[in-house]
This record gives sequence, C-alpha cells and structure tokens, in this order.
Amino acid sequence: MAKQVLSLSLLLVFLFHCTTTSGQPAQAPTLPAVAPAAPANAPAPPGPPDVTKILQKVGGFTILIRLLKSTGVADQLRGQLNDSNIRFTLFAPNDNAFSNLKSGTLNSLNNEEKVRLIQFHILPTYYTLENFQTVSNPVRTQAGDNKPGDYPLNVTSVGSQVNISTGLVNASVSGTLYSNFQLAIYQVDKVLLPLDLFVAKPPSPAPAPAPTKPKPKKTTAAGSPKTSTTATPTVVNSGAVSLAIHGMLVSIGGAVFIAAFSL
Repeated sequence: MAKQVLSLSLLLVFLFHCTTTSGQPAQAPTLPAVAPAAPANAPAPPGPPDVTKILQKVGGFTILIRLLKSTGVADQLRGQLNDSNIRFTLFAPNDNAFSNLKSGTLNSLNNEEKVRLIQFHILPTYYTLENFQTVSNPVRTQAGDNKPGDYPLNVTSVGSQVNISTGLVNASVSGTLYSNFQLAIYQVDKVLLPLDLFVAKPPSPAPAPAPTKPKPKKTTAAGSPKTSTTATPTVVNSGAVSLAIHGMLVSIGGAVFIAAFSL
C-alpha cells in the first residue's frame, strides 16, 4: 500500500512538472547581429553629352565616329559642352551617305582639311527643327564665318522638311537622333561638302609690272662747243661760197664801171 502511495506521489510530481514546463513561453532564439545597411550612393551628376557614345548607341555611323575621333573634334566638343552656356547642332551623315561619295574623296584631304570637313557639319548654336523656319542665312558653322568662301550653310525649312545647301550639295534632315537643351544631332542623307575644300579656286592675277622710269637725257655743259662734225663744215662752206660770189660780183661791177668811164 505504501509503495502504491509513493508511486502515485511521484506520478503527480512528474505531471505537475511537465504541466509547469509546457505552460511557460518558449524563449525566442537569439538572432545574429546584422550590420546596418549602407545608404545607397547618390547618383552621380550627368556629364556633358558625348557625341560618339550617342552615335554608337544609334548605330550606323562608324565612319563619322572614326573621323570625329581621329580629328580630335569629339574631344573638343565634349570639353566645350562642360560649359552649359555652350551649345551645338550636329548634322550627322550615316555610313551609307559616306559610301555614296566619289571614290577617294576623303583620302584626298589632309588632316587639317578633314577637321574642316567635320566642323562644317557643326553649328555653334542649338537649333530645334522649328528654329530652322526662322533662321537667317547663311548659317555660320564651326569651320568658319558666314562670309562668302568661309564655310557657310544655307538652311531652309518647308513644313517639317529641313533642307541644307552647301553650294555643292543639297541634303535633307531625315531624323532627330538626340536633342536636349544643349545639343541637337540630326541625321542627314548626304555628306556636306564645302565649296572651299572641293572646288578649285581661280589663280590670283599676277601683279602688274612696275612702270619703268625713262632714262635721263645726257646734257652738255654750258658754253661747251658742239661737237657736230657735219654741221660746221657745211656752214663754213656755204659762207665761203657766198663770199666768193659776192667778191666776183663786186669785181665785175668795178670792171664794168671802169670800162664805162673810159668810154
């Protein structure tokens, strides 16, 4: 009987312990320490527009990109566009436009002339397509001034069509490749060839010869006798003949007078 009571007591103690343990809330597991997330980097301010990257993204402008880089015009544009007050418009002929050039056209140009050719496609002003409707011709390019023979362009706009004339080539704007407040790039269907590079200039006229001074006449000193050898004998001989004739007449007259008196 005592054993049964002891066993029952132990059983009750065990059940009480289990009930107490199961009623306690389970302890949350300890989480590993996590470093605070680093703040996101602020976006870098956009740099100036890069003409070559814009053309590479569009595709089909391999020759123009090569010329922009080899002439240094690409770096020049990028450096100038760092100043937000400087703006440009670029007329961009694609590879097909360059392939339509006469064979050897580009190879006939030296490095300085290639620079001028590329600068001839750049206007030192930002133009929208609408601006071309009121532009004053001739339009100045980066290659020179707007004086005749200094790389001018004539740009006309009829509706949405923009036409460009160099005096040698007539081209059209076929699309807008890029445009923001500082740079506009328009695709053109032909390479713009300036007259100053591809038309021979007439040779300059030769300077007129300087007038020749007349040779001074030789003068004889005052009082010096003339050295003419022909005039003097003639004069002397004429005088001698005249005197001889006069003497003969006097002699004849005297003889006649004496003869008459004798009679």
